[in-house]
Amino acid sequence: MTGKERRQQLLDVGRALFAEKGYDAASIEEIAHRAGVSKPVVYEHFGGKEGLYAVVVDREMDLLLEGVISALSGATHPRELLERAATALLDYIEESADGFRILVRDSPVASATGSFSSLLNDIASQVEHILGLQFSSRGYDPKLAGLYAQALVGMVALTGQWWLEVRKPKKEEVAAHLVNLSWKGLSHLDPAPKLRISR
Repeated sequence: MTGKERRQQLLDVGRALFAEKGYDAASIEEIAHRAGVSKPVVYEHFGGKEGLYAVVVDREMDLLLEGVISALSGATHPRELLERAATALLDYIEESADGFRILVRDSPVASATGSFSSLLNDIASQVEHILGLQFSSRGYDPKLAGLYAQALVGMVALTGQWWLEVRKPKKEEVAAHLVNLSWKGLSHLDPAPKLRISR
């Protein structure tokens, strides 16, 4: 094997093991054993488990972010934006289930820091920009676009985590329900909502 091929093999083995067991339970010994190499080979390529994990996570984050941003870039209508965002995330989950498991297992959505949380913030920033333009054109306060972007991205991401495990209903149906909930709410936004309960 060339050095490049060996590095890719170790990335594939590490990715599968991190998805299966999580970062803490995975060991350099098991990664080396599954790859059929000695531990020093893993250290030579990545400096240790942390280095291997960082490369795996970076690649998965790039793949997911690229897919979502690409999907959002062609949106011309707010409903299309919702459909494209939901479908892009569910496509990634379907096509890269191990990668998504790695991103969400060790970096929960609720975490203030961490790779998945920062990735969701990157995606929300893209959505915020698009929503801000839509809000301005419809007479809503564009300063609230960030709040709505976080809510929408969070809803899709948490639903994606659930769907990863149950895989029912079909991906397109899940996306349609997400869009239904979001769009029916967004299409009748109250520009100054108030709670009806008293405290």
